[in-house]
Amino acid sequence: MKKTSLFKFLLPCVTVALPIALIGSLSPTKAQAQHLNMGNPSSAGTTSTSNYLLSKFQYALSYSCIKGIPNWVSWQLNSSWLGSAPRQDDFRADTTLPAGCNRIGGSEYSGSGFDRGHMTPSADRTRTVTDNSATFLMTNIVPQSPDNNQGPWAVLENYARTLVSQGKELYIISGAYGVGGTGSNGTRTTIANGRVEVPNRTWKVIVVLDGPGTAASVTTSTRVIAVNMPNTQGIRNVDWRQYRVSVDSIESNTGFNLLSNVSTSVQSVIESTVDTQP
Repeated sequence: MKKTSLFKFLLPCVTVALPIALIGSLSPTKAQAQHLNMGNPSSAGTTSTSNYLLSKFQYALSYSCIKGIPNWVSWQLNSSWLGSAPRQDDFRADTTLPAGCNRIGGSEYSGSGFDRGHMTPSADRTRTVTDNSATFLMTNIVPQSPDNNQGPWAVLENYARTLVSQGKELYIISGAYGVGGTGSNGTRTTIANGRVEVPNRTWKVIVVLDGPGTAASVTTSTRVIAVNMPNTQGIRNVDWRQYRVSVDSIESNTGFNLLSNVSTSVQSVIESTVDTQP
């Protein structure tokens, strides 16, 4: 269901429909547009430091220079993004942020009791070393409890890639909201000397398409998986399916319009439905 964003800085979205086979040879501009095919959830642009748009070859995101974490990250996932590149583990500050923005370094979560939790997973970008390395920029990272990050969150990430192995194309939007999470060293509202806000919840929305497409190819029968997980310990062995919710409920909690490029008539159906597939 279409929502009015809490953010006021507008940037038009561009949608481009291209075959999967062409993605590897796309220009950076066209490849970046792919990641916003479902829309720009917060109308992120380049004038607000609390809703700053970073559009990369590998994913797009809205970053909060105030919180030191992304508001949301959006990316396309199909078989063309997967290969044999090894995990780089080169966590580092994102130097593309504007001067004066809160740039978090790769070691600033050290000793906090929280994982450096990827939004766009490392394993979703294994086509090239460059693609994989891009997922370790700290603008793609939030403080996640180890049991969240290594438990149901990781299992859902793996499940999404099994859908890709079945020929599906996914459009995924992920983020966090609220203040105060519990890691292995207890509950915190911030880490890194107050520079990074610790969220209370982590969420993800996955639009599952049968092949290459844009928002125009989403129908009322399109499968949409939405989850909302507590950022806490003690959930490592909980089935991710227990955290399924409607897209509408995530929008209510975040103020985002998550599938803004989808027609409002289709949104009203798919965003109010809770996925029940095995």
